[in-house]
Formats: sequence, structure tokens, C-alpha cells
Amino acid sequence: MDTHDTGVAPSVGDVEGGYFVGTRTSERYPLWTRANVGEVFPDPVAMGTFDLAFQNEDGLGVAELGFRDAYIRIGAFTEEELDPDNPVFLGVFGGYAYLNASLSRIFGERAPGLSAEVIDQQFFGTQPGIPAYEAHPDDPSPEATERIGATFQWVLTADSLPDVLADRERVDALCASRPDFASMGDHELVQFIEHLVTDGFRELFAQHIFITFLATVPAGIITEVCTAIGRPQDILRLIAGLGDVESAAPSLAMWTLGRQVAASETLTTAFEEGLDGLDARLRDLEDDDGRAFAAAFDDFLVAFGARGPNEWESSCPTWETDPVLALAAIDRMRLSPDDADPATRHSGLVADRERLSAEITDLLAGDPETQGQFAAALQSAKVFLPGRERTKTNCVRHVHEMRMAAHEVGRRMVERGVFPAVNSYGMLTFSELHQAIDDPTGWRQVIQDRTVIFEHAGQVQEPFVVVGEPPPMAEWPRRDAITYEPVGPGESIQGVPGCPGVSRGRARVVIDSHDPTGLEPGDVLVAPLTDPSWTPLFVPAAGVVVDVGAPLSHAIIVSRELGIPCVVSATGATQRIPDGALVEVNGDTGTVTVLEA
Repeated sequence: MDTHDTGVAPSVGDVEGGYFVGTRTSERYPLWTRANVGEVFPDPVAMGTFDLAFQNEDGLGVAELGFRDAYIRIGAFTEEELDPDNPVFLGVFGGYAYLNASLSRIFGERAPGLSAEVIDQQFFGTQPGIPAYEAHPDDPSPEATERIGATFQWVLTADSLPDVLADRERVDALCASRPDFASMGDHELVQFIEHLVTDGFRELFAQHIFITFLATVPAGIITEVCTAIGRPQDILRLIAGLGDVESAAPSLAMWTLGRQVAASETLTTAFEEGLDGLDARLRDLEDDDGRAFAAAFDDFLVAFGARGPNEWESSCPTWETDPVLALAAIDRMRLSPDDADPATRHSGLVADRERLSAEITDLLAGDPETQGQFAAALQSAKVFLPGRERTKTNCVRHVHEMRMAAHEVGRRMVERGVFPAVNSYGMLTFSELHQAIDDPTGWRQVIQDRTVIFEHAGQVQEPFVVVGEPPPMAEWPRRDAITYEPVGPGESIQGVPGCPGVSRGRARVVIDSHDPTGLEPGDVLVAPLTDPSWTPLFVPAAGVVVDVGAPLSHAIIVSRELGIPCVVSATGATQRIPDGALVEVNGDTGTVTVLEA
């Protein structure tokens, strides 16, 4: 179905053959990947988010425009090089979001000191099946190289990011001034969401992409220097324990809440009765421990309620809309011993980083130029890697204000029998929401038919890379039909180092972060992918293994703050590692070894 055919339900017969939103591919920039963006949009893209971020009846979505703004600001491209009518940075095929890797590779080729191969390593890790870079005559651009070089010089001299802090203050003000949605009219609520889309989100997202790509500069220099002196094992340690990483802050706050539970008999009893109804049971407690926890948890939700699985997708739950998601992670943390305190682990990483920084700086004394560049990269990493996570947090919190307004619309439409569920607004575009408010006739069936297609898309395995036209969706295999050969005792999976350290524990395969109850303290968390909303589960874990991911993915930056040995890009780990097997996670070499079945 064409994206603009609003108000007409796709037939159920489309389930096997297509999806109701999608973009064109690009002849000039033909390589697309799920790398990195798969952490941001792990599930199919809902129609409302497609309308917001990717493409709509008025043209390009705000996320696509933000991507363009960032690359142009860096100096990598000019407006004339980009298709004015179709997305080139963010695509949707078969309902899944894809990131254009051709443009990222060109950026690498144009950027001083980088290359397409370096960019591939950052995005793909060791993921198999990635086609080799093939140069295009228009890829080189001396003008772009000069512009990017000037930007890189700024990166290595910037000691703070005042624009990012100003963005945080604006988002703080937006959240603090949330209106009383219950008192607003239906159309007024939708208009409030539309206003947030057009007023501020494009700029926030452009800032996020801008800082994200510039964070590769200090990381790249540190990698190059350590490799050149024969100490590649020190790379991760030099960018660990940086501090002030906002995506790690919820995990630290949850640890404190978990200690409250562990120290209280009444709170422990409430948790041991299970997650069902836990929030209500906790709030019914009338002793001092219960009241103190309820107050602290409310403060937590104010500060971090925007986080949750698939937190960029406005129709998905977060800790504020479904507090049990946060309580489930706190439940795992309360069982951990006191010496698992992430603050203690963090301080160890800081000491190790400072020791290695001084040691390698002294080794470079005979080469003042390299020594100066290395020192500048160390300082820049402390600015840009945490800055990247702050820009993401700004975006996620902005989206959450849209989500809360949309929830009020959804609640009302459920009461009227128009929506089958509160989050059904995700199956409609903004213009369709207005239409459904004015005349609800038929929209419930539209939503139900689209939901059938949406759920089918979630059951098939999308290609990790697309070159040119994607294969027909009908040819995509079902996830439950894909099998891997299990790893036996003494055998290993080779991935990419995520966070340094070596640990052992029983493998616990967790596919859905909604239900982590099988994860016990000291287990090794084995997950398909992670975003920062998963990272509270890192705290009680002895180690983390992830099917996909790369050195600068969000989850890896957070794991380095929490001090959890981590391996990413361990292809098929969730199916190859037997649940309950004793495994060793080597975050220095990127190896996961099964010790005992």
C-alpha cells in the first residue's frame, strides 16, 4: 500500500507480501543496514512514527531532515548531493528501519584520518555478509575533506558542549511544564503532538547525529595510537569509566532503590509475591519503608520515566506508562550482593583509565606530535562520548512528551470503542487521527487490519543489509524457523569486545526485557540486542553477550560505565549458547566460551 493512501485499510491478504509503510531505495546510495538503527527501532516502525520521522504527505520526516542537517553541519555533504524528495539517510523496508551505510562510508572516505573500512568496523563489528566498499567517482571531495577537517579540529579542542546542555535545559523546561492533558480537547491534544514534532525535535535529533558521528574522532585516534604501539587491548580501557553518561544514570538510581528493598523486610515481601500488582502493593504499604520507597520511586519516574524498551517508538510502553518494567529490573538488582555496586566498579575503571592514559602518554614522549594528538583525543572522548548519550536522552524525553499526550487520546478512543488498545494511535498518521476524532466510523477495523500486518512483520527476520532493492517480504524467513548449531563445551563464539574484563557465570538467554525474572545475580545476560533501557539488567549480571552491536553502540558505552564485561556482535548467540550453560565472557578479546553445558 502506498504511504499516502490514508483512511483505507490494507487487506489481510497483504500480510504475506508487504507492509503498509515504506520508502524508496537509492540508486546513488544503495547500501542499507540494520546496524545501530536496530537498537533504536528493534521492531517494525508504526505508522505514526513513520509519519513523524521518515516520510509523510508533506514530504520528508523530521528525523530524515535532522540527519541531513547534521551531515551538512559536519561538512560531509552539500544539500545538492541529497535527493530532495525521498529519504536517503533513513529508510523503511518491510516495516523495519534501515540506516544508509553508503553515505556513512563516503563520510569515512572524505574525513581526514578515516576510511570506509574504519566506519564499517564502527557500525558492523564482525557481522558477516557485509559487501566490500566500492568507490564511486563522486565519493572523493577535497572541499568536503577540508570542511570536515575544520570540524575535527574543533572536536579535539572543545572542552564542553554548551549547545547540548542548552538543549537539555529546554527539554527539562518542556517536561516540567507538561499541561493537564485530561483537560485538553481531542484535536488540541493531537495539535500539541504536532507542535512538538515541528518545534524542536528536528534540531534535537540533528544535534544527536552530529555529536554521534564526531564521537568517532577521539575513539578513532585512540584506536590508531594503541594499535600502532602494539597495545590494542588498552583501547576499551581508555574510553571506559568516563562519567556523566546519562544513559547509565537510570541503572545507578535503580541500584539505590534495589538497596532500599534489600534492607527492608516489608519491601522484600512485596517483591517476592511477584511482579503482578507489585506497584499497587508497594503503594498500599503503610510503614515508613513503604512510604519512603513510593516517594523515591515517584522521583525516579519523574527523572527517568521516558526510558523503556524501544523508547523512540511513541506507541511503546516506558517506565512511566508501565512502571512494572522498571520494577522488574529493580527486582533483579535487589538480589545482588552489596559488592556488585556499579559505583565501585566505575571507580575501578576510572583508576585503570587514568593509569593507562599516563603510561601511554609517557611512551609517546619521543613523538610530541602523536603525544599531543593522543592527549587531545583522551580529553575529547570525555566530552563527546557522554555528550552523545546526553543528546539521545534529550530526544527520548522529547518523544515521551508526545507519547503522554497520545496516551490520553488513546485512552479516550478506547472508552468510545474506536480503538482496540490505548496505543492504537500508532497505527494511524496524524491526519488520520484527526479524521478518526471527527468521524470514528470504520477506523477500528482499519487499525485491526493494520495490526495483523504489523504483527506479521514482527515475526519475520529482516535482512541485516540491503543492497539496491530489498528482497520481497514474502521471502523473509520466520524468526522461529531460523536455527543455529549450538556451541558445545570448549567451543567459542567470536564477537567484538564491548567492555573490558573477564567473567564467568551461567548463561541466561533473555529475549524480552519486559520479563527478566529468569536472570539471577552472577548470571551472564545473553540478549538479541540492547538499548540503554536494557542496561539496568547489566548490573546484576556477571557479563553481557549481545547478538549484534558495535564498539560505539549505546549499550556498549553504558556497559563501560557500569563495568560489566561485554561482548557484542556475537552472531546468533541467543540461539547458539544453551540457556544455563556455564560460560566465560572475555571483554578484552571478544570471545565467549562455553565451559560446561
